[in-house]
Amino acid sequence: MGNIAALWVGMAVCIPTYSLASGMIGAGMTWWQALLTVFLGNLIVLIPMTLNAHPGTAYGIPFPVLLRASFGIRGANIAALLRGVVACGWFGIQTWIGGAAIYSTLAMIIGFEGGEPISWLGISGSQLMCFMAFWAVNVVFIWRGMESIKWLEVLSAPFLLAVGMLLLVWAVMKTDGFGPIFAKPSGFATSGAFWAAFGAGLTAMVGFWSTLSLNIPDFSRYANSQRAQVLGQALGLPPTMAFYSFIGIVVTSATVVVFGEAIWDPVEVINRLESKWLSCVALVALAVATLSTNIAANVVSPANDFSNLAPRRISFRTGGMITAGIGVLMMPWKLLADPNGYIFTWLIGYSGLLGPIAGIMIADYFVLRRKHLEVTDLYRGNGIYRYSKGFSGAALWAFVLAVLPNLPGFFAQVGWISEVPRFFTLIYPQAWFTGFGLAFGLYLLFRKISPVPIRH
Repeated sequence: MGNIAALWVGMAVCIPTYSLASGMIGAGMTWWQALLTVFLGNLIVLIPMTLNAHPGTAYGIPFPVLLRASFGIRGANIAALLRGVVACGWFGIQTWIGGAAIYSTLAMIIGFEGGEPISWLGISGSQLMCFMAFWAVNVVFIWRGMESIKWLEVLSAPFLLAVGMLLLVWAVMKTDGFGPIFAKPSGFATSGAFWAAFGAGLTAMVGFWSTLSLNIPDFSRYANSQRAQVLGQALGLPPTMAFYSFIGIVVTSATVVVFGEAIWDPVEVINRLESKWLSCVALVALAVATLSTNIAANVVSPANDFSNLAPRRISFRTGGMITAGIGVLMMPWKLLADPNGYIFTWLIGYSGLLGPIAGIMIADYFVLRRKHLEVTDLYRGNGIYRYSKGFSGAALWAFVLAVLPNLPGFFAQVGWISEVPRFFTLIYPQAWFTGFGLAFGLYLLFRKISPVPIRH
């Protein structure tokens, strides 16, 4: 239990968690409404997290192998690949944060100006160089293997927690309290406007960990018991997420008083501290902590997912390199440029893909199979999970049909189409819940129409 809880503390204490409440407060929520949304969202995602963790603990199997029970021996690769691509985006986001820390450190030491942004990129050449430098450091550790970074993993979460606590103390001392954000009233004219924003925020919070809610068997397979994995996750995830988000709210509230503007980026806050050398030390350490968090949380799973596509040709190292390459191509700075875009385009957008996968996995394991798996057949090409040439039509059709209703709202959000019927814009902010529910029901329906041998 302790190891599972420590794992979640280590992954939850990160800079994206610190900034989670920014988009919701910017949309009109009060600080306590945003914090409550963060906490509730993590309580909700804890349900699929512990459910999908069950087969990992019971049978000792990782996520790509568990997928074979519902999607088929070959169809599992499709779901694993989708989850892997999302992790590539998170790898890019964390790499951009680490590069920003390097950029701020060099700016203080050398005093260089950032320069004009490159038109087609949206960032300056200096920012791009720092981003690629931090990316290269990540690649070195990926190439050398996870053994080379174990000592950093032990230090990363405690350091980020210590930085957060120091910033919290600084904020309270500077403002003699909690600052103006705590006195800010709700920005919603009607209760309907609030509930719409609340639903979107809740989906974003679920989306934040919807990746790990799928591949949690990669970790729970090492748990001693079901009780250990459930309690460890319950104690480690929701409280840590709420606490670190609270630190972000307090510090940002103080920046309004101290600097005259709300600054949600802790790298920029540290950059503006009175002591340049203290800021430099903090920024360098922040980059190191981000490095270890990035590799542990955002490389292990996609590297395994890509390797599972062709185990003889794609090693874990090669899978990690693919992750790093896609992470750059996704231009993570654009995802973080606008808090609303970060929530509505990134978090909610990909949750519409991962929610259906979670619905299918849970329906298959708990309802259809009643927690019984034939483990040897999961590794056999001609076993009971072969279905039709390795693909489960029930799972794939349930997935496609569950994703479709969320696509018009996503296309409207990113500007690919100008107008869509109001129905689609109303359901898109609840993309994870919509996709999960539809896929859960459709999969069981298709399995009733086209049953397969089930051994209990």
